[in-house]
Amino acid sequence: MTVTTTQDKHHSELNNIDNRKRFAPERARRRKRLDMVLENDFRKKAPDSESSFCTTFCYYPSKIKFAGEDPEEEIILLLRKHPFTNIGWILLVFVLLILPAFLSVFPFFDQMAVGFQIMAYIVWYMIVTALVLEEFLSWYFHVNIVTDERIIEVDFLNLIYREITDCNIDRIEDVTVKIGGGLRTLFNFGDVQIQTSAEIPQIKFEDVPRPDVVAKILRELRLEEEQEQLEGRVR
Repeated sequence: MTVTTTQDKHHSELNNIDNRKRFAPERARRRKRLDMVLENDFRKKAPDSESSFCTTFCYYPSKIKFAGEDPEEEIILLLRKHPFTNIGWILLVFVLLILPAFLSVFPFFDQMAVGFQIMAYIVWYMIVTALVLEEFLSWYFHVNIVTDERIIEVDFLNLIYREITDCNIDRIEDVTVKIGGGLRTLFNFGDVQIQTSAEIPQIKFEDVPRPDVVAKILRELRLEEEQEQLEGRVR
């Protein structure tokens, strides 16, 4: 059994502060280089740096932490599926909400006692509410994270199960962008497929906004990682 004292925690916090100071110049250089590489992509619309409930593309997000994050890591991208991917279940919910208004056309429903009719409405709208919560939470908590050291995919399958996949940047072998269909082209979202030499050979960022920009950032980080290895600057 390991006992962590207040002194140990204080020492760990001091080490984290020292590491942040030590890597600050390197992080500043990386941010400047990425800004230059992405200058044309961000000319029309600057990326968000504040994450909110509707943020789908967040570049260098502030005040964001995730489970298992290394104190020396810096988050560069936080991605969710494009909001347009929610249209299907939103339309379904709209139909389900207005559907009870048409129950009166069925004779058996009018013959039911008022108490049973009210109970049927309550149960129906509880089911619709559960559907909304499940779909929204699946979209909100299914995130892709790119740090200066690795890529992470959090697959939120339901309220009691999630799957987390990660891979170091230096294991990336190839990055492919797939944008198919008129809607994806119009709203500029698609898939980013990442081939790796890790245990999991492929990680896929599905339906993310600005897939070309995401791929460009990943390629730039891979080149930087290769340069660090050549210069012996690997952490």
